[in-house]
Amino acid sequence: MNGSQLSAVSSQESQKHTLLRWVKFNAVGGIGIVVQLAALAVFRSWLKVDYLLATGLAVEIAVLHNFLWHERFTWADRPAARRVQSLLRFTKFNASNGAVSIVGNLGLMRLLVGELRFNYFASNLVAIVICSLVNFVIGDRFVFAAEANPTANSVGSCRAALGLGGRPYVTHSVKLKYACCQNRTSGHRCPARHSE
Repeated sequence: MNGSQLSAVSSQESQKHTLLRWVKFNAVGGIGIVVQLAALAVFRSWLKVDYLLATGLAVEIAVLHNFLWHERFTWADRPAARRVQSLLRFTKFNASNGAVSIVGNLGLMRLLVGELRFNYFASNLVAIVICSLVNFVIGDRFVFAAEANPTANSVGSCRAALGLGGRPYVTHSVKLKYACCQNRTSGHRCPARHSE
């Protein structure tokens, strides 16, 4: 297996991993939608809170819910090393995903409900879908980005960790382990069948 074939294998694994993460993100988001809509209904229909304030409160409740699940499920392969890091992630999540959700939801609700007189519930569903697309990219690239580790992020360190040094590849399993090592340094989980 030459370098381009190894790169192709690594790229395919990365695409599968991103697709799985997208599925997990949407599963958490789906539950978050239920949480947000339930909170919106409570604030708006039962408590008679203004629709914009009710939307903001409902979004913040959903943001808190989603962060907890994303940290433990969607990006579980990128665990926080310390509680301080988890707190920093929560701050980043609230500032980025929370801001996109709140500003996006409020702006779209103002347009759809306030100006166009659409139903508040249906309008909120539209706002959620649009904001979620932006939030996945922000979560993956900013909030839960793999922590930089200068000693592990180089091709040389993967080769050294596998005992390859300057030698050419010897077996197929060594090549797969090398691809796995590269995936780990990129923040991707290595499939069990490729682990050392």
